[in-house]
Amino acid sequence: MRTSNMKRKIKVLVVDDSLLFREKISKGIAQDASIEVVATASDPYEARDKIIEFKPDVMTLDVEMPRMNGIEFLKRLMPQYPIPVVVVSAVSHNVFDALNAGAVDFVTKPDLSTQRGFDFLINELIIKIKIASMAKVGHWKKEYADLKTIGSMNREASSKIIAIGASTGGTEAIYNLLRAFPRDIPGTVIVQHMPPVFTRMYAERLNNSCLMEVKEAQTGDRVCQGRVLIAPGDHHMTIKKSGSGYIVECTKGEKVSGHCPSVDVLFNSVAEVAGKNAIGIILTGMGKDGAKGLLAMRQKGARTLGQDEKSCVVYGMPKVAFEIGAVEKQVSLEAIPQLVYSML
Repeated sequence: MRTSNMKRKIKVLVVDDSLLFREKISKGIAQDASIEVVATASDPYEARDKIIEFKPDVMTLDVEMPRMNGIEFLKRLMPQYPIPVVVVSAVSHNVFDALNAGAVDFVTKPDLSTQRGFDFLINELIIKIKIASMAKVGHWKKEYADLKTIGSMNREASSKIIAIGASTGGTEAIYNLLRAFPRDIPGTVIVQHMPPVFTRMYAERLNNSCLMEVKEAQTGDRVCQGRVLIAPGDHHMTIKKSGSGYIVECTKGEKVSGHCPSVDVLFNSVAEVAGKNAIGIILTGMGKDGAKGLLAMRQKGARTLGQDEKSCVVYGMPKVAFEIGAVEKQVSLEAIPQLVYSML
């Protein structure tokens, strides 16, 4: 007998043209007591019918499929049926096209020759399905479309450093935020929770879309005006003093606050090294990574901003940071560029 305090299971639709993957994913994620696979589909046309029939809470979606690829499907689907989507794909730039089209997150397809690789996929997928079930979709495209480019920075900006941390929903938030900044943005360091390889591709994508130089960080890279450094997917990134400026150090290590790279690790180093010459920004994401680090920054005199609930895909990291007093101002993503400009 179902009791009133029992949580309803997350209804999931699994979409993949491979029968083997559909069966393995469905069986794997259904082992979690909070997930129910209500249907599967082999292509977007079948998926659309299943969405209407079963009204799933979350959909897992392959990108490469016959008749219509997953990205085109997302572009057509999201305006009519805004549903949280976790993309399951091979390592490809297509993942970022899918995120841009409205997907909440992604996992990479493993080599089926190893059970270990598939077990990792299932574990990651279960976590991201649970996060996606709490995500807001459909609203943020308008929020991000309204970002206006701000003017050139003043000369004093060259001595400043901007540190940004994000997780779920952050790839598009950062993309749109950086596009609103001018070419001479202060030296900027970013942790976005993302697997190895994808951080390099993400940095390349940003570099091709934004006015400033964007690259995946390497130890010794200088943090300087007009440059943005993205932490590598399996390394913590910290900043070090170098002469009158800063350089980054990227090191392998255990997860901190549940992640590697960790926003807390970056923010704590910025607090210690840059102090009041820094601005910390915490964006959309699940969990609490970055909250304590942002508090350390604020206590050292840095200015700190948090993305507000309305404009977040997942209001987790900014919420915790706000609740512990780490956030000086909590605002929409749209308002952040101008606020940063005024703080320099």
